[in-house]
Amino acid sequence: VIYPPHSKLTDKEKTNICYLSFPDSNSGCLGDTQFCFRFRRSPGRKVSFCCFLDQLDRELPVYLKKDPAYYYGYVYFRQVRDKSLKRGYFQKSLVLISKLPYVHLFRTMLKQIAPEYFEKSEAFLEAVCSDIDRWPPPTPGKILHLPIMGIIMKLRIPTYRDKPGTTPIIQNMHQADAQISMALPTVHEVDLFRCFCPVFFHIQMLWELVLLGEPLVVMAPSPSESSETVLALVSCISPLKYCSDFRPYFTIHDSEFKEYTTRTQAPPSVILGVTNPFFAKTLQHWPHIIRIGDIKLPGEVPKQVKVKKLKNLKTLDSKPGVYTSYKPYLNKDEEIVKQLQKGVQQKRPTEAQSVILRRYFLELTESFIIPLERYVASLMPLQKCISPWKLRQFSQDDFMKTLEKAGPQLTSGLKGDWIGLYRHFLKSPNFDGWFRSRQKEMTQKLEALHLEALCNENLVFWSQKHTEVETVDLVLKLKNKLLQADREQLPVKTETLKKLQTHINDIILALPDDLQDILLKTGTT
Repeated sequence: VIYPPHSKLTDKEKTNICYLSFPDSNSGCLGDTQFCFRFRRSPGRKVSFCCFLDQLDRELPVYLKKDPAYYYGYVYFRQVRDKSLKRGYFQKSLVLISKLPYVHLFRTMLKQIAPEYFEKSEAFLEAVCSDIDRWPPPTPGKILHLPIMGIIMKLRIPTYRDKPGTTPIIQNMHQADAQISMALPTVHEVDLFRCFCPVFFHIQMLWELVLLGEPLVVMAPSPSESSETVLALVSCISPLKYCSDFRPYFTIHDSEFKEYTTRTQAPPSVILGVTNPFFAKTLQHWPHIIRIGDIKLPGEVPKQVKVKKLKNLKTLDSKPGVYTSYKPYLNKDEEIVKQLQKGVQQKRPTEAQSVILRRYFLELTESFIIPLERYVASLMPLQKCISPWKLRQFSQDDFMKTLEKAGPQLTSGLKGDWIGLYRHFLKSPNFDGWFRSRQKEMTQKLEALHLEALCNENLVFWSQKHTEVETVDLVLKLKNKLLQADREQLPVKTETLKKLQTHINDIILALPDDLQDILLKTGTT
């Protein structure tokens, strides 16, 4: 069943969704299980309200921007014994498909609606959808009230202006109309500490592997554990965006299975979450494998675990741990391990442990990225020679020279081979994605400064000293600039745009009547 019925999915997308919506048979997930997956959209599909989401996308932090090539599937799966059924079990999944990576929001929502859906079936989905139709747009930065089957979820989607690592608290208000309200502390974060508990002693090495876009596979007993761990890994380099592909739950039926498991080329830069024992053989050649058992919160401190050799990984029954021959570039930070171990002994709540861990990852990532930000900012031309084509090239050697005086040592006490880590990072997809988005921002800033410079010129005086052909060319170029400013939402003041429009009108009015008529009618591409 697909709801709303007019939703269009290609056959390939339907097949992928069907296989990804159920745990592998060996997972033995009795009762209710929640997990999430991510799959490629079929190429060439047009989606209607795309432009609308694009506008909201601009306000989001980079790691929450939607990826047009992928959908997320959020699953609520139920498996219970039922003798009246031929197979002896009731097995059903309710799956919500979205472009938005708001894991916690959709997980909470499914928890509210799935159990009732299994009792009442399709008519209930119609009621749910009419509630969703009343939701406001997912505007970042606003407190949103989302009604869902008698409950109001209150939440706030972060914006790129938020200080990284801060989450504004949403108070639970007593509703005057007696509706129950539920405040969500986050729309997208997973329980970091719970996810990293099985590989507690290797968090810093895993941060390096994710930062460098290394091929990583997470072997877990169930889709909920595999998907949460993959999402935790991807989020550990926040506020940097993880730019490669990642699959919180991946099966042998996936349309990319051959592409990702082939031995004819090196494993791709991707993080896969798997539960099928078959993968222990298929992915044996992968350089880094995380094997986790059932995720339980430890009652006692986890024991120190050494990194295991890859050749020891034969099956999915191998002991939990990290199997790799990777040698970390940075020395181990013993402080964070002690702090979290102390928390376990003192029975500190897992939410508080996650806050500590998230802050640790954030400080580590910021220490790493600040020198790059500082160097890239220096590539902007000086104010006096502003032109939209004057961005200087990124030079690895020049950047490396800046590290001696302005490197990560200014904000991090960690010792180790930072230079080696940077060299490796500069070859990675994460650097490529980060640098491209910085380049785009800076080019737009230059375009905006260029527009402001044009506004301060006496363009009518310029046009009087040039031929009609040159003046017409200038008018068309300026009109295109205005269109571009609107299309790309350039960071330009409204007065600047109005002033430029006045300049254009003044130049046109100084031209002969026949040209005036043509130029006033002419739109631009």
